[in-house]
Amino acid sequence: MTTTTSAKTAVSLPASGMTLADLIRLPRASSAVRDLLLIFGGVALTALAARVAFTMPWSAVPYTLQTGAVLFVGVALGARRGFASMALYVLVGVLGMPVFVGGASGIGQLLGITGGYLAGFVLAALTVGWLAQRGWDRSVPRAAGLMLAGTLLIYAVGVPVLAFATGMDPLTAIYRGAGVFLPWDLAKVLLAAGALPLAWRLLGRG
Repeated sequence: MTTTTSAKTAVSLPASGMTLADLIRLPRASSAVRDLLLIFGGVALTALAARVAFTMPWSAVPYTLQTGAVLFVGVALGARRGFASMALYVLVGVLGMPVFVGGASGIGQLLGITGGYLAGFVLAALTVGWLAQRGWDRSVPRAAGLMLAGTLLIYAVGVPVLAFATGMDPLTAIYRGAGVFLPWDLAKVLLAAGALPLAWRLLGRG
């Protein structure tokens, strides 16, 4: 009885190292083609999320759905593809495609107040993707920790660049570049913490 139960569990749980994207099958598509589609899909999703933006009087950086999309792409695609997707996102934006917040583009976005956040996106996607490949997105507590780690990493890169670009003192930069966003980002962390394990259950059954 124990052996049968164990066998059923092994079948139902995906192998370590897999991500949500690996559960999606594309008929007649090679692994290389599927990877490219996933990478470009991550770019498109992040660009769409960046269009949802609004500013508040207490912050120089806009509120968006962008960070949520970045972390989702990293988790769903894994370290290698997530990193490639966010690096491509930044590159096409720098080259002139209107994919940044509010349809912005150009090298000035990378060198200005949002430059650190853009660099943080690439590092965060790599980090959460690495953690996801080790099963961190398959339970509520670990998924919350994974998303929080990615969010804090974006802050850690974005805030110092914001301070440098604007001349803010460190405490003001922390408040305006991270503190004011914390409730918004924590809401996204909690939402993802519930949604990611659920997605594993649904896709795993399929």
